[in-house]
Parts: sequence; structure tokens; C-alpha cells
Amino acid sequence: MFKPAAPKFYTPTEALRKIAEFCAYQERYQKEVEAKLRSYGLNEDEAGEIIIRLSREKLLDEERFAQAYVRGHYSQKKWGRRRIMQELKQKGISDYCMKSGMKEIDGDQYYQNLVDLLEKKDRQEKERHPGKRRQKIQVYLMGKGYEQDLIKMALDDLGKESEDEDE
Repeated sequence: MFKPAAPKFYTPTEALRKIAEFCAYQERYQKEVEAKLRSYGLNEDEAGEIIIRLSREKLLDEERFAQAYVRGHYSQKKWGRRRIMQELKQKGISDYCMKSGMKEIDGDQYYQNLVDLLEKKDRQEKERHPGKRRQKIQVYLMGKGYEQDLIKMALDDLGKESEDEDE
């Protein structure tokens, strides 16, 4: 029968080496690193010292994490500002770091991403009733984290385009 391996405990020196590799691989945030250090069996003081050292050595930088997170989730997953902010807040990122990260979003490109998502969803949506169709698209875009007023503006623009094509 399969038994999960017992958790491995590390000395503070071993843990520092392991966690430095963990942080060097990709950007991390403090709560994530704290949880990893606890899983290594370190007490709160030892973990705190390691986190301070990682920050001093620039291996752990929440502002840089927030910028990378925003860049990635905005460009790859096409998430909107609201969803990104919600996720960063859930990770315990400070307001300052969140604001710094949100500067990675280009305003003109942001609206274009919204329009592209809307057009893609419009092509895929099977609902024929215009009101229900519009509502489904709106719910989808809100789930992606786009603002209600921008969604309405984009839907209105799409409606005008389709009216022009019908003429």
C-alpha cells in the first residue's frame, strides 16, 4: 500500500539554500515563502530571519512579484483589473505593491483585450435571444475581472457594429 512520504525537516542553513532556489526559480510572495518554510519544520523566528535575508538579497520582493503577476495574468489569461486586484489581495500583497503592479497594464491595450474577449465569446455563444446572449457575455467578462462600465461600452460598440453590418 502507498504511504505518503513523511515531511522532511531541514536545518535553517539547509532551508535557506532550498528556499533560495525556490525563490530564484520564479517570483514569490512572502506568505508563500513562509508556508514553505513552515513545511520545512522551521519555527517562526528562524523563518522570519530567512525571509529578512531573502529580502535583503533581493530574492524575495513583493513589488516585483506583483508586477510579474499582473503582467502574466493580464497578457496570458486576459484577466481584468478587478480580478487581478482580488487575487493579489487574497495573497496578502500590500496596497502599495498592488498599485505598483497595476501600472503594468496599458490602458489602450486593456480595452482592446476586453473587445477581443467579447468578440470571441460572442462567436462561441449559442444563446440566440439577444437579451440573454448579452447577459451571458456580460457575466463572462465580469468573471474575467473587467469593469461593468467598460463591458457596457464594449457591448454597445459591438451592437453598433452589427447594426452597421446589417444595413
